[in-house]
Amino acid sequence: MPISISMIVVSSQLVIAVADRVPTFDIARSCKLDVAATAGLSVDQSVKSCVNDERKARQQLTSQWSKFSASSKAECVPQESIGGTPSYVSLLTCLQLGQWAR
Repeated sequence: MPISISMIVVSSQLVIAVADRVPTFDIARSCKLDVAATAGLSVDQSVKSCVNDERKARQQLTSQWSKFSASSKAECVPQESIGGTPSYVSLLTCLQLGQWAR
């Protein structure tokens, strides 16, 4: 089945929309879910540490966002919505790996 020109145009706009800005994640929720799945430090300490790491990663993403390629963004951003616990640390790592691979 051939792909229509209109489908290509629409899908390319979706990729651009994803890549325009750093996505917004609910890091408190993600950290609580991650901590609940692991053992070790106290829950409060682990959540605080996780949230701190996520905030730092988001700040780094914000300052470097324009340096990452659109194709890396289009690949990495959707991957973060898989599994229900998106992470700025993971997104930053994915984008950096894509940058280093080029």
